[in-house]
Amino acid sequence: MFEVLRRRLPAAKRLEWYPPFRAMRVRVLELGADGRHVRLLLPLVPNRNPGGGMFGGAMACLADPIAALACGRVFAGYRVWTRSLALDFRREGRSDLELRFTLDVAAEQGIREELARRGRATPTFEYGFYDVRGRLCAAVSSRVAIRPAGYRPGAARHDDERDDERD
Repeated sequence: MFEVLRRRLPAAKRLEWYPPFRAMRVRVLELGADGRHVRLLLPLVPNRNPGGGMFGGAMACLADPIAALACGRVFAGYRVWTRSLALDFRREGRSDLELRFTLDVAAEQGIREELARRGRATPTFEYGFYDVRGRLCAAVSSRVAIRPAGYRPGAARHDDERDDERD
């Protein structure tokens, strides 16, 4: 029953109802049908830290899967996961924050070329959290692993593929 309901829900609603996001009261502002453009609202309440600003853990939780989910939609048929995630807190978020992510055409083309050449790719995406005045509060750097469906770590190693040593 739940599976049938899940498939009928729009992608934006499924994202909002993802349990960690639902607990944080995340709202989808924009979700491109092709998965290349995402805007999400992270409300200050209930994600406020004891000092009154946005809790960094909530920001990390929201930022973590976004690039991987976009790549999973754009590069269908590949296994995709977040390899690393870094947040650079530049300004305290004392309002609701908007996460903005875009997979641009040039980056997508580069990834497609690497997938054709190597059979896998590990691109890094830069995006951010912005306050209600449009100021960057936290810069996000997310490194995503894109691997063939049957990929097994360590099955084929080359000297120039250090990024796969931790698979």
